[in-house]
Formats: sequence, structure tokens, C-alpha cells
Amino acid sequence: MSQTDFDILVIGGGPGGYVAALRASQLGLSVGVVEAQHLGGICLNWGCIPTKALLRASEINHLLHDLEPYGFKADNVSYDFGKVVARSRAVSKQLSSGVAHLLKKAKVPVFDGYGKLDGVAAGGKRKILVSKDKKEAITLTAKHVILATGARARAIPGLEPDGKLVWSYREALVPDAMPNKLLVIGSGAIGTEFASFYRNMGADVTLVEVAPRILPVEDEEISAAAQKAFEKQGIKILTNAKIGELKKTETSVSVPVDANGKTQTFTVDRVISAVGIVGNVENLGLEGTKIKVDRTHVVTDALCRTGEPGVYAIGDLAGAPWLAHKASHEAVMCVEAIAGKTVHPIDITKIPGCTYCRPQIASVGYTEAKAKEAGYTVRVGKFPLIANGKALAMGETEGFIKTVFDEKTGELLGAHMIGAEVTEMIQGYVIARSGELTEAELAETIFPHPTISESMHEAVLAAYGGALHF
Repeated sequence: MSQTDFDILVIGGGPGGYVAALRASQLGLSVGVVEAQHLGGICLNWGCIPTKALLRASEINHLLHDLEPYGFKADNVSYDFGKVVARSRAVSKQLSSGVAHLLKKAKVPVFDGYGKLDGVAAGGKRKILVSKDKKEAITLTAKHVILATGARARAIPGLEPDGKLVWSYREALVPDAMPNKLLVIGSGAIGTEFASFYRNMGADVTLVEVAPRILPVEDEEISAAAQKAFEKQGIKILTNAKIGELKKTETSVSVPVDANGKTQTFTVDRVISAVGIVGNVENLGLEGTKIKVDRTHVVTDALCRTGEPGVYAIGDLAGAPWLAHKASHEAVMCVEAIAGKTVHPIDITKIPGCTYCRPQIASVGYTEAKAKEAGYTVRVGKFPLIANGKALAMGETEGFIKTVFDEKTGELLGAHMIGAEVTEMIQGYVIARSGELTEAELAETIFPHPTISESMHEAVLAAYGGALHF
């Protein structure tokens, strides 16, 4: 690998980093990637993708134990937990290899190591030192450097993952055995997805949240519906909770939980800590630069520029929302700005969020409460999936669709969904948000029948008193 000077050098090969490199190559810029572990980053290897493979397995297990309504019967249903985990790892490996193929096809060199800013070379180019283990370090130069090193699980004192009894998402993805009893701390997307997976595979699950409600970033009605659904499945939920000192034995953990003035002690096989993430800002050579770090995340402007000329930050490293699709979109925007193209800063109210628990949750834009806080007078529409023909036919009637409109202009301000396959449907509302569509335009849109997506149309009509099927 002889090339050492680039127009753009990307540090990190996750969904932000590798997409930045591919777009730069498309635009005719010379670009290289520095990655020390797995191409595809946390998303492909330890997050988005393997969790979905596991969740698919748990959905199958759930269905195999709920066949009677469909006219089927299966006796002595069992699973090989090792194969369930192995399949998820194989899916990740396939996609990571696919990223390597795409970069090779685009003639993007990948440097195996950790990248670190190392001053400025002659002509004003940035110097980047690449090192790993005991291998000889190399120095690369580039006009522009994009930092895309992502984030990792937050470790709270007393709840640090130990690789055996207390898990982060990494250990939870590759368990050596199926736990009988599990306590999950944190009810964001990561926590609820693992709670769903392990419960659907047969574990006794308790979900603990410090906030007054689970899924605290979601619309309050969605959170309430999710809690009701989880509790119906047998997941125990404690909110307004504080965790006491953990007591470990060789095979179990005792966890005191104070919730709403009552203390209970849970003895479980494993604990999953899902209490947020921290940016990977260490060892990047930020010292002595004009790059600012706020609560472990690099501060950028609307076009991903840091305070240091020629240095950019994207994805989880640059702060919330911590979503792979946000990182990829920032990657394209950042590279196109470097290339001199006209770009538009990201509006975070137009970024969808998805949680793949059972039932699924998806949203975009303002919640009803946030819209009111922002000064809007709103009209709200809701439609239950139990009134939808396709949902009835599928036996998936749990959940509803909620829309929030600006009463003055009719603009769609937000949409919130809980139910089967809503993560696949939310994009319709995302397009509506991006296009600044009004209720009138959405009402005139023809939705196919029979589909669950018809509920999206009905939720629009309901906001203006025109729902036809409820």
C-alpha cells in the first residue's frame, strides 16, 4: 500500500466512515480509511445488525409458541441457543466483508490501525499517525480529516461490565448460555430490544429505568402502550428506579432496586447495563488543537466542521441522535461540502428513530408534548391497528398510529407508531416531514389495500375528524 497522501482521510470505518469514503471516491477525491477493528463499526458488528438477527430468532420462537390461533400445532418446540447466536455473527461477518468489498471496488485503501492527529505537514496538510500493537507506525497526510470513531457503552461506577455477570451490549450479543433470570438497566432502544429478545426466548426479565417512564424520548402515549405490552408479555418494569450496590457470587448477581419509595432485591443470572454511550475521543490527538469536546462528544457546526481547520467529526462521535442512518447522512453531507457542492444541514426533527422490540416502535419529528412546548397549536390523530384489516389478518393488532399536525398550517409535525412492522412504514412520514406536506396532501394520497400502512392514512384523517374505519 504505497499511497500515503490523500484529499480526505477518514478515521473510523463504521456507517459514517465507510460511507464518507465511498462518497469521496464517487466524487473523484483521493481517500483512505483508517480502521483498527472491523469495517462496518459497531452498527454492523455489535449493534444494529446482529441484534436484528437475534430479534428475528426470538420472533420465530414466540410464533412457534403461539400457533393455535392460526390453526397450527407444534409439540416439544426447542432451540439451539448456540446456533441462534452463531447465525447473528454470520450475518454481521457477511455485511462487514461486503463493506470491505465495496471499498476495494472503489479503490479506497484501508489502513489497519488507530489514527491520531499528529500536527501539520508542509503545505498545511494534516499529519495522521497510524499505529497498532507493536507494528511500525506510519504517517499519512491529507487536506481534510474526518473523525468517525463512534462511541462505546457508558460504564457507571458499580455497574461496570465484567464480561461474565454484568454485560454491556457486546456480551449480551454473544452469551455463552441462555440466562434464566435477567435484569436490564436502561429502557432506551438498546435496553428494550435486549429485554424483548431474552423474554421472547424464555428468560424471566426485569426492566429498570431511572426516568418516570420507559422509552423516555418517545411520545408519552407510545411509552405507556409499550409498557402495557411488555408487562402483558411478562416483563417486570420498574421506573423512577435507583440501583444499589451489586453483590456477586460465582453464578448470580443480587441487585437492590429502589423504585417509587420501595426497595426490592432481584437475584438474577445476568445484568445488562444499557445506560447510554460515550464518544471515542481518547487518543485522537485532540490535545493542542482547537477541537472542543463536550461530555465526550466532539463539538461541530451544522456542516460537521470542528474548531480545527480541515478536521471534521461525524456520527456518534459528534453527538446525538446516536443513529447509524444519521451518521451515514452526515458522511455524505460532509464530503459533498468538502467537494464544494451545495448541501443542506440536517434537521434532527426529520430523522426517524426505530426500536425493534415487540411490538416495534418508530417515530419522527415532534412528540405532542414537544410540539406544544415549541409553541404550536396542534391537531392529533390516532388510529388503532385492531381496526386495520391487514393487521387483523396477520394476527398483529397490538398498537396504534399517532400523528401531530400544526393546526394553523396543516404541516405534519410528528408521527409516532407502535405495532407490527412500523419500522418499515415510518419512512412514509419521514418523506412527508422532509417535503413539508400538509394534512390535505396526505389525506389525498392513496394508500394500498390491504396493508397496515392504511392505518397511517387513517391517523391523518383522524386528526381532522375524518377517520373512516374507526
